[in-house]
Amino acid sequence: MSAYRSSSPLDQLITGFDKALRVVGGVAASSRPNPGAHATDCELSDDERRHSAGLMRVNHVGEVCAQALYDAQARFGKSPTIRAQFAKSAREEEDHLAWTAERLSELGSQPSLLNPLWYAGSYVLGSIAAKLGDPQSLGFVVETERQVEAHLNRHLEDLPPQDAKSRAIVEQMRVDEIAHGASAQALGAADTPVPVKMLMTAMSKVMTTTAYHI
Repeated sequence: MSAYRSSSPLDQLITGFDKALRVVGGVAASSRPNPGAHATDCELSDDERRHSAGLMRVNHVGEVCAQALYDAQARFGKSPTIRAQFAKSAREEEDHLAWTAERLSELGSQPSLLNPLWYAGSYVLGSIAAKLGDPQSLGFVVETERQVEAHLNRHLEDLPPQDAKSRAIVEQMRVDEIAHGASAQALGAADTPVPVKMLMTAMSKVMTTTAYHI
C-alpha cells in the first residue's frame, strides 16, 4: 500500500510540507553519481559562464516543478501501481535536482529566487491532473516530458561546446525524461487535449524566460 494511503492526513501534510521546504531550500541528495563529475572542467569566459548558469538555473527550476508535480500526482492518484510509478520518477528527478544545484554552485551562481512560486504552482497543476483521473494524469506526464525533452535538446545546442560538465548532466536528464514519458505512456496515458498542450507550452515559456534571469 502507498505511504500516502497508509498515513494520516496530518502525517501527509507534515511530510508534504517538509518535502516542499527541502526542495525549495535546495536540499537534495542524488542516488546516482553526477554525470558531470568526470567531465573535463573547462575555461569559460564570463559571458559563457553566465549563459551556462542561466540555462542550468532553468533546468533546476524544471526539477523543482517536477518534484511538486510528481508528489501531487502520487498523493492523489487512484491506482497503487501508478502512485508507485510517480514516486519512482520523483526519486530519479531528485538526482537531477541535486546535479543541477551542484553545477550552479560550480558556475558561481544560485537557484531561482522564485522557487517557492514554481513549486506551489506546479503542485496545484499536479493535483488537478490527478483529480481528473489516472489516464489524464499520465497523459499530463507524457506531454510534460515531451516538452522537457525538446527543451533539453535546445539546451544541448545552446550550451557552450566546451562546457562538458553541464552538457553531461543535461544529456542524462534527457535520457531519464524520455524514459519517464515512455513509462507513463505504457501505463495507459490518455491524449492531452490540444488547448491544454498549448497552455502548457505558454506557461513553460514564461517559466524558462524568467528563471534564466532570476
